[in-house]
Amino acid sequence: MGNEKNHIIPYQTFLYVLAGLIVLTFTSVTLTQISLGALTVAMALLIAAIKSFFVLRIFMHLKFEKRMFSIGVTAVTLLISVVIIITLIDYLYR
Repeated sequence: MGNEKNHIIPYQTFLYVLAGLIVLTFTSVTLTQISLGALTVAMALLIAAIKSFFVLRIFMHLKFEKRMFSIGVTAVTLLISVVIIITLIDYLYR
């Protein structure tokens, strides 16, 4: 643990990410008021994925982790995405 480097992220970056998360949240809430059919759920999931990307990369410092850890997180995220897509396909074609 003595060899770890501390990565200092400027507060301005945190504020930009926070502003982006707030805008995406308001976009997601506004999207629920618009009836787009099945596309509404897909757009809401896309917005949620973008928000989780920001949180993982900046707030959880995944940006500074080793490459293998990033690959593991990406693989798990893709697996969860596949499960959600299969569930949505099952739901839509019943």
